[in-house]
Amino acid sequence: MDRRTYLGTVGIAGLSSGAGCLGGALTGNTGNPDTVLGPPEQDLSEATHPSYGEEFPAISLPDPLTGETVSTDQFEGDRTVLMTLFYTMCPDGVCPQLILRLRRAQAVAAEEGYGDDAAFLAMTFDPERDGEDELRTFADQQGVDLDAGNWHFLRPTEYETGKEIVSEDLGLPFKKEFGNEYEELEYTFPHFPYIFLVNEGGFVERTYPKGSTMEISRLVDDFETVVTG
Repeated sequence: MDRRTYLGTVGIAGLSSGAGCLGGALTGNTGNPDTVLGPPEQDLSEATHPSYGEEFPAISLPDPLTGETVSTDQFEGDRTVLMTLFYTMCPDGVCPQLILRLRRAQAVAAEEGYGDDAAFLAMTFDPERDGEDELRTFADQQGVDLDAGNWHFLRPTEYETGKEIVSEDLGLPFKKEFGNEYEELEYTFPHFPYIFLVNEGGFVERTYPKGSTMEISRLVDDFETVVTG
């Protein structure tokens, strides 16, 4: 995917709309040979982040819990991917809600027998505070099934690497914020609650800008449709 320059408010235009409209899986593809789902009801093609029908960027990062390096493009031709961004010290509950939605999709995939055709990627952008122990504890707290073999926590080796991925590869504004309202935290992030649904061909089926509040059943339905389509 060609890199796009950050375009200010254009890049986050979808944040002002309801998640249901953005996530709806239209029945029947309308002609895009690279996707299973039809176009979403809201066109996000002018946004700076990857959107419907575009190739998802190749992102390669260590998974400290498995000791391997995981690349988003390694699943092409093999698995459908749900990916989100988070940090374990998120103070407002957004990140746990994102992980909850991936975890629920993981559970349904296991129940319905397509877990081996799915991959769930959760990238921390706070490597200074999210080490192996913190990620393992967080996984346990959130009920993530690490033994399923389809979940990976991705962790940049340093903050600047994470910043580059979020701002350049994913086209989202990103920076540390000091002097925030939470006295117990030295810094926080202006977190955008995105979830990306990427088919096994490496193309974006859906971008959910309000992933932390979207209806879980809608996300699971979209995901299952793409996996089994």
